[in-house]
Amino acid sequence: MTIERKTYNVPEIATMLGISRPAAYDLCASEGFPAIRVGERRIVVPCEAFDRWMIEAATAPKQ
Repeated sequence: MTIERKTYNVPEIATMLGISRPAAYDLCASEGFPAIRVGERRIVVPCEAFDRWMIEAATAPKQ
């Protein structure tokens, strides 16, 4: 039985975006980013929400 992953962790987000871990943690703390805190220390990002965020960020008007 194969279980499909539903979330990414912060180091995976950092790798996918090509940014440092501290920058990824800052991103996860920012308004509008779909991060979920699980307990006191763990942060996860739903895969589908991350994909939507990427599309919205890429197509948003430049400021």
